[in-house]
Amino acid sequence: MSLADPTTLPHDLIKDGSDAGFMTDVIEASKSQPVLVDFWATWCGPCRTLTPMIEKAVRAAGGAVKLVKIDVDKNPAYAGQLRVQSIPTVYAFVNGQPVDGFQGAVPDSQLKAFIDKLTGGTSANADIEQLMSLGEESLVLNDLGGAAQAFAQVLTLEPSHERAIAGMARVYLADGDIDQARQTIAMAPQDSRDTTVQSVRAQLALMSAAPPGADDELQARVAADPADHQARYDLSLAQAASGDLKGAVDSLLTIVTADREWNEQAARKQLLVVFEAAGATSDVARDGRRRLSSILFA
Repeated sequence: MSLADPTTLPHDLIKDGSDAGFMTDVIEASKSQPVLVDFWATWCGPCRTLTPMIEKAVRAAGGAVKLVKIDVDKNPAYAGQLRVQSIPTVYAFVNGQPVDGFQGAVPDSQLKAFIDKLTGGTSANADIEQLMSLGEESLVLNDLGGAAQAFAQVLTLEPSHERAIAGMARVYLADGDIDQARQTIAMAPQDSRDTTVQSVRAQLALMSAAPPGADDELQARVAADPADHQARYDLSLAQAASGDLKGAVDSLLTIVTADREWNEQAARKQLLVVFEAAGATSDVARDGRRRLSSILFA
Protein backbone atom coordinates (compact mmCIF):
# COMPACT_ATOMS: atom_id res chain seq x y z
CA MET A 1 0.00 0.00 0.00
CA SER A 2 1.24 3.45 -0.83
CA LEU A 3 1.18 6.11 1.86
CA ALA A 4 -2.04 8.00 2.12
CA ASP A 5 -2.12 11.42 0.52
CA PRO A 6 -1.84 13.88 3.46
CA THR A 7 -4.41 16.19 1.88
CA THR A 8 -7.08 13.48 2.07
CA LEU A 9 -6.46 12.35 5.64
CA PRO A 10 -9.06 13.24 8.31
CA HIS A 11 -8.56 16.78 9.61
CA ASP A 12 -8.44 15.51 13.20
CA LEU A 13 -5.98 12.64 12.60
CA ILE A 14 -3.26 14.65 14.35
CA LYS A 15 -4.19 17.46 16.70
CA ASP A 16 -2.93 19.57 19.57
CA GLY A 17 -4.83 18.52 22.65
CA SER A 18 -5.55 20.03 26.05
CA ASP A 19 -6.77 19.03 29.47
CA ALA A 20 -10.14 20.58 28.65
CA GLY A 21 -10.54 18.47 25.49
CA PHE A 22 -8.97 15.27 26.80
CA MET A 23 -12.25 13.45 27.42
CA THR A 24 -13.48 14.12 23.89
CA ASP A 25 -10.22 13.90 21.93
CA VAL A 26 -8.78 10.88 23.73
CA ILE A 27 -11.21 8.98 25.96
CA GLU A 28 -14.28 9.13 23.71
CA ALA A 29 -12.32 9.02 20.42
CA SER A 30 -10.46 5.88 21.53
CA LYS A 31 -13.76 4.01 21.74
CA SER A 32 -13.90 3.98 17.94
CA GLN A 33 -10.17 3.73 17.12
CA PRO A 34 -6.82 3.73 18.96
CA VAL A 35 -5.48 7.13 20.03
CA LEU A 36 -1.84 7.92 20.80
CA VAL A 37 -1.17 10.67 23.32
CA ASP A 38 2.23 12.35 23.05
CA PHE A 39 3.14 14.24 26.25
CA TRP A 40 5.80 16.81 25.39
CA ALA A 41 7.13 20.30 26.14
CA THR A 42 8.70 23.06 24.07
CA TRP A 43 12.00 22.90 26.01
CA CYS A 44 12.38 19.13 25.55
CA GLY A 45 15.07 18.20 22.99
CA PRO A 46 14.07 14.51 22.57
CA CYS A 47 10.46 15.66 22.05
CA ARG A 48 11.49 17.68 19.01
CA THR A 49 12.96 14.47 17.60
CA LEU A 50 10.17 12.07 18.53
CA THR A 51 7.06 14.10 17.74
CA PRO A 52 7.72 14.45 13.96
CA MET A 53 8.51 10.73 13.85
CA ILE A 54 5.19 9.87 15.51
CA GLU A 55 3.32 12.19 13.15
CA LYS A 56 4.93 10.49 10.17
CA ALA A 57 4.12 7.01 11.51
CA VAL A 58 0.49 7.98 12.19
CA ARG A 59 0.07 9.37 8.67
CA ALA A 60 1.64 6.23 7.24
CA ALA A 61 -0.94 4.17 9.12
CA GLY A 62 -3.52 5.84 6.88
CA GLY A 63 -6.15 6.62 9.51
CA ALA A 64 -5.86 3.44 11.58
CA VAL A 65 -4.77 5.44 14.63
CA LYS A 66 -5.00 9.05 15.79
CA LEU A 67 -2.48 11.26 17.58
CA VAL A 68 -3.15 13.87 20.26
CA LYS A 69 -0.21 16.03 21.37
CA ILE A 70 -0.31 17.43 24.91
CA ASP A 71 2.05 20.22 26.05
CA VAL A 72 2.52 19.29 29.72
CA ASP A 73 3.53 22.82 30.72
CA LYS A 74 0.21 24.21 29.55
CA ASN A 75 -1.86 21.12 30.40
CA PRO A 76 -0.50 19.35 33.51
CA ALA A 77 -3.68 17.70 34.80
CA TYR A 78 -3.83 14.45 32.83
CA ALA A 79 -0.05 14.15 32.70
CA GLY A 80 -0.19 14.16 36.51
CA GLN A 81 -3.02 11.64 36.65
CA LEU A 82 -1.09 9.29 34.37
CA ARG A 83 2.07 9.78 36.43
CA VAL A 84 4.11 11.13 33.54
CA GLN A 85 7.52 11.58 35.18
CA SER A 86 9.64 12.32 32.12
CA ILE A 87 9.05 13.45 28.59
CA PRO A 88 8.51 12.52 25.91
CA THR A 89 6.02 9.93 27.12
CA VAL A 90 3.54 8.29 24.77
CA TYR A 91 0.41 6.47 25.89
CA ALA A 92 -1.92 4.42 23.70
CA PHE A 93 -5.63 4.54 24.53
CA VAL A 94 -8.19 1.96 23.41
CA ASN A 95 -11.83 1.91 24.54
CA GLY A 96 -11.21 4.80 26.88
CA GLN A 97 -8.30 3.18 28.73
CA PRO A 98 -4.47 3.44 28.49
CA VAL A 99 -3.29 0.05 27.22
CA ASP A 100 0.36 0.59 26.34
CA GLY A 101 3.08 3.23 26.25
CA PHE A 102 6.75 4.11 26.19
CA GLN A 103 9.14 6.87 27.28
CA GLY A 104 11.89 8.64 25.39
CA ALA A 105 12.76 8.82 21.72
CA VAL A 106 12.60 5.48 19.89
CA PRO A 107 13.60 4.45 16.35
CA ASP A 108 11.13 4.37 13.44
CA SER A 109 11.03 0.57 13.45
CA GLN A 110 9.92 0.51 17.09
CA LEU A 111 7.25 3.14 16.42
CA LYS A 112 5.87 1.10 13.53
CA ALA A 113 5.86 -2.06 15.62
CA PHE A 114 4.09 -0.20 18.42
CA ILE A 115 1.34 1.02 16.07
CA ASP A 116 1.04 -2.37 14.32
CA LYS A 117 0.56 -4.05 17.70
CA LEU A 118 -2.01 -1.45 18.66
CA THR A 119 -4.04 -1.85 15.48
CA GLY A 120 -3.66 -5.59 15.36
CA GLY A 121 -1.51 -5.43 12.24
CA THR A 122 -4.66 -5.34 10.14
CA SER A 123 -4.07 -5.57 6.42
CA ALA A 124 -4.92 -2.34 4.65
CA ASN A 125 -6.39 -4.29 1.74
CA ALA A 126 -8.67 -6.21 4.10
CA ASP A 127 -9.75 -2.91 5.66
CA ILE A 128 -10.53 -1.48 2.24
CA GLU A 129 -12.60 -4.46 1.13
CA GLN A 130 -14.52 -4.45 4.38
CA LEU A 131 -15.24 -0.74 4.06
CA MET A 132 -16.26 -1.13 0.41
CA SER A 133 -18.70 -3.90 1.37
CA LEU A 134 -20.10 -1.68 4.10
CA GLY A 135 -20.48 1.21 1.66
CA GLU A 136 -22.24 -0.93 -0.95
CA GLU A 137 -24.58 -2.41 1.64
CA SER A 138 -25.38 1.05 3.00
CA LEU A 139 -26.23 2.27 -0.51
CA VAL A 140 -28.62 -0.64 -1.00
CA LEU A 141 -30.31 0.27 2.29
CA ASN A 142 -30.38 3.96 1.23
CA ASP A 143 -28.20 4.84 4.22
CA LEU A 144 -26.41 7.60 2.34
CA GLY A 145 -24.58 8.89 5.41
CA GLY A 146 -23.18 5.46 6.23
CA ALA A 147 -22.21 4.86 2.61
CA ALA A 148 -20.46 8.22 2.34
CA GLN A 149 -18.52 7.59 5.54
CA ALA A 150 -17.36 4.15 4.37
CA PHE A 151 -16.25 5.34 0.93
CA ALA A 152 -14.51 8.38 2.45
CA GLN A 153 -12.54 6.11 4.77
CA VAL A 154 -11.41 4.03 1.78
CA LEU A 155 -10.24 7.20 0.03
CA THR A 156 -8.31 8.11 3.17
CA LEU A 157 -6.42 4.82 2.87
CA GLU A 158 -6.16 4.89 -0.93
CA PRO A 159 -7.03 8.25 -2.54
CA SER A 160 -7.06 6.85 -6.08
CA HIS A 161 -9.39 3.90 -5.33
CA GLU A 162 -11.69 4.04 -8.35
CA ARG A 163 -14.58 2.01 -6.91
CA ALA A 164 -14.63 4.25 -3.84
CA ILE A 165 -14.63 7.36 -6.05
CA ALA A 166 -17.56 5.89 -7.97
CA GLY A 167 -19.23 4.99 -4.67
CA MET A 168 -19.04 8.59 -3.46
CA ALA A 169 -20.43 9.78 -6.80
CA ARG A 170 -23.32 7.32 -6.45
CA VAL A 171 -24.06 8.72 -3.00
CA TYR A 172 -24.32 12.21 -4.49
CA LEU A 173 -26.50 10.90 -7.32
CA ALA A 174 -28.82 9.23 -4.83
CA ASP A 175 -29.00 12.50 -2.90
CA GLY A 176 -29.83 14.45 -6.06
CA ASP A 177 -26.59 16.44 -6.09
CA ILE A 178 -25.73 16.00 -9.76
CA ASP A 179 -23.02 18.67 -9.88
CA GLN A 180 -21.12 17.13 -6.97
CA ALA A 181 -21.46 13.70 -8.55
CA ARG A 182 -19.86 15.02 -11.73
CA GLN A 183 -17.01 16.62 -9.80
CA THR A 184 -16.41 13.44 -7.82
CA ILE A 185 -16.37 11.01 -10.75
CA ALA A 186 -13.96 13.38 -12.54
CA MET A 187 -11.39 12.27 -9.94
CA ALA A 188 -11.23 8.87 -11.67
CA PRO A 189 -9.03 8.52 -14.77
CA GLN A 190 -10.77 9.32 -18.04
CA ASP A 191 -9.71 5.94 -19.43
CA SER A 192 -10.85 4.01 -16.35
CA ARG A 193 -11.92 0.44 -17.07
CA ASP A 194 -13.65 0.10 -13.70
CA THR A 195 -17.26 -0.91 -14.35
CA THR A 196 -18.64 1.17 -11.48
CA VAL A 197 -16.89 4.28 -12.79
CA GLN A 198 -18.27 3.59 -16.27
CA SER A 199 -21.73 3.02 -14.81
CA VAL A 200 -21.76 6.40 -13.02
CA ARG A 201 -20.54 8.18 -16.13
CA ALA A 202 -23.25 6.46 -18.18
CA GLN A 203 -25.89 7.54 -15.63
CA LEU A 204 -24.70 11.14 -15.84
CA ALA A 205 -24.74 10.95 -19.64
CA LEU A 206 -28.34 9.74 -19.54
CA MET A 207 -29.31 12.63 -17.28
CA SER A 208 -27.72 15.10 -19.68
CA ALA A 209 -29.59 13.59 -22.61
CA ALA A 210 -33.04 14.00 -21.09
CA PRO A 211 -35.33 15.93 -23.48
CA PRO A 212 -37.48 18.88 -22.36
CA GLY A 213 -41.03 18.03 -21.37
CA ALA A 214 -42.65 15.96 -18.65
CA ASP A 215 -43.02 12.20 -18.69
CA ASP A 216 -46.81 12.59 -18.75
CA GLU A 217 -46.66 14.59 -21.98
CA LEU A 218 -44.44 12.01 -23.65
CA GLN A 219 -46.61 9.17 -22.36
CA ALA A 220 -49.61 10.91 -23.90
CA ARG A 221 -47.86 11.26 -27.25
CA VAL A 222 -46.95 7.57 -27.26
CA ALA A 223 -50.49 6.58 -26.27
CA ALA A 224 -51.91 8.74 -29.04
CA ASP A 225 -49.58 7.21 -31.64
CA PRO A 226 -47.78 3.98 -30.64
CA ALA A 227 -45.79 4.16 -33.90
CA ASP A 228 -44.26 7.53 -32.95
CA HIS A 229 -40.79 6.15 -32.30
CA GLN A 230 -39.28 9.56 -31.61
CA ALA A 231 -41.77 10.21 -28.84
CA ARG A 232 -41.11 6.77 -27.36
CA TYR A 233 -37.35 7.32 -27.65
CA ASP A 234 -37.65 10.70 -25.90
CA LEU A 235 -39.75 9.00 -23.23
CA SER A 236 -36.97 6.44 -22.69
CA LEU A 237 -34.47 9.27 -22.20
CA ALA A 238 -36.73 10.92 -19.64
CA GLN A 239 -37.29 7.61 -17.86
CA ALA A 240 -33.55 6.93 -17.69
CA ALA A 241 -32.80 10.45 -16.46
CA SER A 242 -35.28 10.00 -13.61
CA GLY A 243 -33.75 6.65 -12.63
CA ASP A 244 -36.41 4.41 -14.16
CA LEU A 245 -33.93 2.28 -16.09
CA LYS A 246 -36.31 -0.66 -16.42
CA GLY A 247 -38.94 1.61 -17.96
CA ALA A 248 -36.34 3.01 -20.35
CA VAL A 249 -35.35 -0.51 -21.41
CA ASP A 250 -39.00 -1.43 -22.03
CA SER A 251 -39.52 1.67 -24.20
CA LEU A 252 -36.37 1.10 -26.24
CA LEU A 253 -37.06 -2.60 -26.74
CA THR A 254 -40.51 -1.70 -28.06
CA ILE A 255 -38.84 0.45 -30.72
CA VAL A 256 -36.34 -2.28 -31.62
CA THR A 257 -39.15 -4.81 -31.92
CA ALA A 258 -41.09 -2.54 -34.29
CA ASP A 259 -38.14 -1.25 -36.35
CA ARG A 260 -34.63 -2.22 -35.32
CA GLU A 261 -33.11 0.05 -37.99
CA TRP A 262 -35.01 3.17 -36.94
CA ASN A 263 -32.81 6.29 -36.86
CA GLU A 264 -29.65 4.30 -37.59
CA GLN A 265 -30.35 1.82 -34.76
CA ALA A 266 -30.59 4.61 -32.18
CA ALA A 267 -32.75 2.54 -29.83
CA ARG A 268 -30.33 -0.40 -29.78
CA LYS A 269 -27.37 1.91 -29.20
CA GLN A 270 -29.18 3.69 -26.37
CA LEU A 271 -29.98 0.34 -24.78
CA LEU A 272 -26.26 -0.33 -24.42
CA VAL A 273 -25.84 2.97 -22.56
CA VAL A 274 -28.72 2.10 -20.22
CA PHE A 275 -27.26 -1.36 -19.57
CA GLU A 276 -23.93 0.24 -18.68
CA ALA A 277 -25.63 2.72 -16.36
CA ALA A 278 -27.53 -0.07 -14.63
CA GLY A 279 -24.39 -2.16 -14.18
CA ALA A 280 -23.41 -5.26 -16.12
CA THR A 281 -24.57 -7.67 -13.40
CA SER A 282 -27.82 -5.87 -12.56
CA ASP A 283 -31.19 -7.50 -13.17
CA VAL A 284 -32.09 -4.63 -15.52
CA ALA A 285 -29.05 -5.26 -17.73
CA ARG A 286 -29.23 -9.06 -17.68
CA ASP A 287 -32.94 -9.20 -18.45
CA GLY A 288 -32.65 -6.44 -21.03
CA ARG A 289 -29.78 -8.14 -22.87
CA ARG A 290 -31.68 -11.44 -22.91
CA ARG A 291 -34.76 -9.75 -24.37
CA LEU A 292 -32.69 -7.81 -26.90
CA SER A 293 -30.97 -10.98 -28.08
CA SER A 294 -34.30 -12.78 -28.51
CA ILE A 295 -35.52 -9.91 -30.69
CA LEU A 296 -32.37 -9.59 -32.82
CA PHE A 297 -31.89 -13.30 -33.35
CA ALA A 298 -35.47 -14.43 -33.58
